[in-house]
Amino acid sequence: MLSDAQWAVLEPLVEACRPKAKTPPQDLRRTLSAILWRHQNGAKWRAIPRELGPWWRAAQIFIRWSRGGVWERLLGLVQERG
Repeated sequence: MLSDAQWAVLEPLVEACRPKAKTPPQDLRRTLSAILWRHQNGAKWRAIPRELGPWWRAAQIFIRWSRGGVWERLLGLVQERG
């Protein structure tokens, strides 16, 4: 799970480049934590722990953002910040 300090840094960057869609901001932190957990562990989507929300939501957001170039924009913003 993203810590409060990590989310405080990441949230404005995510909001700057994510599409304004169906995922409410209060769920976004948990969903991003699920995506990060999955990639850190090399696990399948369905293995995401329940406390990180529905696995299908994390997979859906990841795929949607991949197709929309959100991850590339987010990486660019993070690299600009150092």
